[in-house]
This record gives sequence, C-alpha cells and structure tokens, in this order.
Amino acid sequence: MPARGNHLRGNLKPPGSASELLAHSQDLGRMKLLGAVLLAAGLLGTAARGEQPPWPDEPSRTCFFQMLTSVDSEFCRGDLEIIYPELGDVGCTYIPKCHQYRRRISREWGSPRVRYPQAEKSKKYVLVLVDPDAPSRANPRNRFWRHWLVTDIPGADLRTGAIKGHVLTDYVRPTPPPRSGYHRYQLRLYEQPAHEAVALSPEERVSLGAWAMESFVERFQLGSPVASTQFLTKYYED
Repeated sequence: MPARGNHLRGNLKPPGSASELLAHSQDLGRMKLLGAVLLAAGLLGTAARGEQPPWPDEPSRTCFFQMLTSVDSEFCRGDLEIIYPELGDVGCTYIPKCHQYRRRISREWGSPRVRYPQAEKSKKYVLVLVDPDAPSRANPRNRFWRHWLVTDIPGADLRTGAIKGHVLTDYVRPTPPPRSGYHRYQLRLYEQPAHEAVALSPEERVSLGAWAMESFVERFQLGSPVASTQFLTKYYED
C-alpha cells in the first residue's frame, strides 16, 4: 500500500509559477467579494419589498418599541408602571404590531399588573383606566370610555404590582375600532381620601362610554393624580 502522503500528492495538480498563484488568489478574492455583495443586495431587496427572507423557518425576532413624543409623553409622570405579558411596562410607548401584540392586547391578555413603587403602605388608592379617544381622537364624542376602575387599593399592593381592591368596573381590553387611528389608554392613580367611600352612581353604571370622569374625581375630592401613564395602540389589522 502506498504511503498516504504520496497518494495525496499524486492527485494534486502541480503548482504553477508564483505569478499564476498570485493571480489565482486575487481571482478567488474578487469572487468572494462579489458573492458577498450580491447576497447583501438580495437580502436588502427582499426586506424592501416586504418578502419573506430566503430562510422562512427563522423569522426575524426584532421588534421595535417606539416611545411617545411631544404632548403625549408629558402625560407620563410619577413612575407608574403598567405591565403586560411579554411586553413588560408599556407606559409611554406605542404598542408594536409585531408578534401580534396589538391583537393580543385586544383579544387575549387580561388585566395588566400595575406597580407604583412610591406608594405609601398606610394609604389607599383609586385606579382609573380610560380611553379619551372614543370613537376616535378626531371625534371623541364618547370620551372618557371607562376600561377599569378600582378603589381601596392598599399602597403595599401597589408597591409590588399585585393590586387588590374594590372593583367598580371590571377590566375591559383596549379595542380601538377599525380605521380610527391610534387611541390613548390613560392610567391615572389617585390617593383615596381617608374614610371616603368611592362609588359609581346608578347612571354611571349603566354605560362605560361618555363617562364624566372629571365630575367623578371632583365628587370624591380625589384631586390630581399622584401618578399617570398611557400607551397608544390601534386596531390590530390597520
């Protein structure tokens, strides 16, 4: 049996001159560079056209969260957190469409965790979640649509995010109508006056829409919110 080294050498083409080897090496380098450029151009063209990448079994995991700007961001103050599954704290953000988050917040997920680390353990609080843009921000004739109202929340619960209290309005998922644009979902936290029983009137209990929130706040002397935040979302198929 021939030596392994001799056998391998017998199958190799004898090397050419030094100039031929250099030219061959340069050609390979140019081919690799051209291949990389073509691959990058193809991927960019696919992304620009909104087509599937060449490896459809591995969808992009990138999801961008856009923070609110200008006047909308000014509403967020006091480090109040509103926490949904997978998304975390959505305060002062737009809900992204990726991973069907807009559909899931409207169709699947229940009430979020609400956390306020600055809450005083000895006090109680009132939590209000409303949509001031019903049925649209351009024509909010049914503002403030009541999505959640909880009173008698112990400060200790707010510090951990596991709130318990007296539910006056069960949590209603954000459900912006189709083609109505972005809706603001505003969470307000009030300090509840001591020994004050907060309740909805019979008229208020009849409907969630067109709620006179300011009158409610004034009636029970809740004052200004100790903290507030909001997120924006729209119909999940828009």
